[in-house]
Amino acid sequence: MAFEVESRHLGEVVVLGGKAFQDHRGFFMETYRQDQFEELGLPGIFVQDNHSCSRRGVIRGLHFQWDPPMGKLMRVTRGTAFLVAVDLRLGSPTLGKWVGLEASAENRKQVWAPASFARGFCALTDDAEVQYKCTGVYNSKAESAIRWDDPEIRIEWPLRDTVISAKDRNAQTLAQWLASENARQFVFPEQLVNA
Repeated sequence: MAFEVESRHLGEVVVLGGKAFQDHRGFFMETYRQDQFEELGLPGIFVQDNHSCSRRGVIRGLHFQWDPPMGKLMRVTRGTAFLVAVDLRLGSPTLGKWVGLEASAENRKQVWAPASFARGFCALTDDAEVQYKCTGVYNSKAESAIRWDDPEIRIEWPLRDTVISAKDRNAQTLAQWLASENARQFVFPEQLVNA
């Protein structure tokens, strides 16, 4: 079963369409295959799987990690969630821009966002389950977050009545992140060539 790139955003965020074999018994689908992912220019190796369940209105994020770099392949396996990625690459023409889309157990969309993007989601249904494959193992000493409501980014979250953890509510702004030494971990490739 070949994977299909449905769309690309901000240069590196990839939305994969979900195809399944379905009949009266239910459905079957592949959600990852190393050879096909690599053919599409996506990572072939993932080292950690995460699974979260959230009530309607819960926003998690915008999280990212630089050591080791943690890219995420996200999908919703129960309910519906609004998945978001924000460009953190210094020198990027889309720095601070975001992409968001509704993913659900029904539409089976998957979203790949590299380590240089902050990721988050908003649960749109009760018991929305989001699963994601990670390219790096979690390291609390090299991870951070950008505020979900940063006025510079202006994400258009689909719900107004939201639930935010204290950690995410107190996250830094994009401007604070960009002023930090660690922001140099994510540099747009053209900047590397000219350095």
